[in-house]
Amino acid sequence: MLFSPAEFNALAQRDLGRTACVVLDVLRATTSMMTALANGAEAIIPVLEISEALAIKQGQPEVLLAGERNGLRIRADQTGGVDFDLGNSPREFVAEKVRGKTIVMTTTNGTRALRACAHAETVLIGSFLNLRAIANLIRRELPPHLILVCSGTQDQAALEDTLAAGALCERLWPYYASGQVADSAEIARRIYPLMQADLLGAMKHSRNGHRLLNHPELRGDVYFCVQRETLSFVAGMQKDGTVRKLACETPPPSGDTTSIYSPPSA
Repeated sequence: MLFSPAEFNALAQRDLGRTACVVLDVLRATTSMMTALANGAEAIIPVLEISEALAIKQGQPEVLLAGERNGLRIRADQTGGVDFDLGNSPREFVAEKVRGKTIVMTTTNGTRALRACAHAETVLIGSFLNLRAIANLIRRELPPHLILVCSGTQDQAALEDTLAAGALCERLWPYYASGQVADSAEIARRIYPLMQADLLGAMKHSRNGHRLLNHPELRGDVYFCVQRETLSFVAGMQKDGTVRKLACETPPPSGDTTSIYSPPSA
């Protein structure tokens, strides 16, 4: 298990040919990706830099641009004249905007984590929304090696990603505990039960969660992102670099999944 972006470079040196990576950026990139796909997006192309996103847009004008820098939607002053269509709030990825669309996305940490895992045999998109579906798929396929990749905040570990990783560890422990388990996975597995009853309260102690909760336009994202088991499908990054739906256990929730939860008024 990797706690922070400081460990991403080491992934490039590892043989991940028989490895499944689960990338977690709970606040908010992987939650936004899962929401976009649930609401009918065709695919998501994660890229590292704003310039990469703009280059794809130039060649494929029909794509949507999404992403953030410093937590806020990328604007014209950062691109040389183009406002991005969407930011990194899962509540923006409503069906009427994303259905049938390909979305090019760049974020501070989440898309970096995905690209760092690109040479793995399997790359899965993790969030609290679809933890059960991910755990069930891994239990069925039992990849020889499993790495939980926490995207972190800036270059540091993030509490929210650690908790999501701990929830997965708890569900998968009987299948991997007899192998070479990293202490980081043991740490995450032991922390999650201490905070699982009040994930929203835990977010108040998270650096990123605290920042979002204190931003009037973004605080609702935190309430949205700590929902558990609202989506029944798994998504992953393909060899062509696109993120798409991989499997569905049961019929997905009907309607627009950005409206599952509404935060209480301030």
